[in-house]
Amino acid sequence: MPAKFSPSPRSIALSAAFIAGGIFTGAVGWSGHTLALAAGVLFPALWAFAPSRAVAALVALAHFLAASRGLPEGVAIFYGSDMGMGLVLWLLASLMFVAVHTIVWTRKAGWQRPIRYAIATILMSLPPFGIAGWASPITAAGVLFPGWGWFGLAATATGLLIMTTRLWPIAALALGGAFAWSAASWTLPTVPEGWQGIDTSFQFSEAGQYADYAQHMATIAMVKEAAGQGASVVVLPESAFGIWTATTERLWTRELAGTDVMINGGAIVIDHSGYDNVMVQVSGEGSEVIYYERMPVPISMWQPWTTGGANAHFFANPVVDFAGVSIAPLICYEQLVIWPILQSMLFGPEVIVATGNGWWTGDTNIVAIQKASAEAWAALFGVPLVMAFNH
Repeated sequence: MPAKFSPSPRSIALSAAFIAGGIFTGAVGWSGHTLALAAGVLFPALWAFAPSRAVAALVALAHFLAASRGLPEGVAIFYGSDMGMGLVLWLLASLMFVAVHTIVWTRKAGWQRPIRYAIATILMSLPPFGIAGWASPITAAGVLFPGWGWFGLAATATGLLIMTTRLWPIAALALGGAFAWSAASWTLPTVPEGWQGIDTSFQFSEAGQYADYAQHMATIAMVKEAAGQGASVVVLPESAFGIWTATTERLWTRELAGTDVMINGGAIVIDHSGYDNVMVQVSGEGSEVIYYERMPVPISMWQPWTTGGANAHFFANPVVDFAGVSIAPLICYEQLVIWPILQSMLFGPEVIVATGNGWWTGDTNIVAIQKASAEAWAALFGVPLVMAFNH
């Protein structure tokens, strides 16, 4: 009988080292600190040089789970369930990322590795696979090459591809040098003069609960205070307006009458098939829905297998006009995936507006990761950024 294969202690240790590397790139890169995103550039090398397809799959799994480690707690809070449901959805969310990186992996050296990594990156950046394309190392482009725009994106992509070849030490040295140069002079993206994002801390006990009258009046008071301090444009978090109705519009326009301030706030608009997660422009003179979210959160919001969930407008309205300028709108989940921001930047927006509602994130770093991603993209393209989150 043929002898059974038994992995040696050395091969086990080597595999464990690669998997630990995946944990490092995910945990550090997506820690919620913008500059830390640079750690993600090590992932392509760990994946490409894994000793087997199984280890490559485990590297991808470790990277994704470490990057999204706040998800189990967030899911448990969102659904009011135990941690078991959160763990299940956490693993399910990783399947797309792991499956793509497992299938395209190759043991062959040479040109096949960078081409296959490019395929994996493209697949995980665009729908349908890109719907779960969190934790992409390309997000580090703004940290490595701030202000370089599309050239910086191309330089980062090239570096990531070279990381999958035998020239990876040269790529690592070049990317490390770019990071050191950037970190030494790093500054946060600017905020346009007269603009102000207002963070709130309204708490919800369950999913589907929206702003009541008291919350509206408290938010209006914050807006009036900001206007009194010189703000002419105010950005409010996702869902700040709750369900947008004629009554809600009358309340806000009445309260803003006589003030010279323009508001961008999040709301829900209900239709026959479900609802839209939107941004609404409001002033004392009236209101207008200006943006329909392209990618709502899968499962909790976007539920294509049934009716009643959030509509997804994957490639619609990449830029919209607000307060006299062209903005790139990013609501919540759109800050974690790749195509919404890149599609928006093709149209040369003047400001990036990033909002979110993190009532369900608890003590996790999910909101911090969203902010870090938005800051990195704004830095890459040298575009002012205004953020507003409900914590």
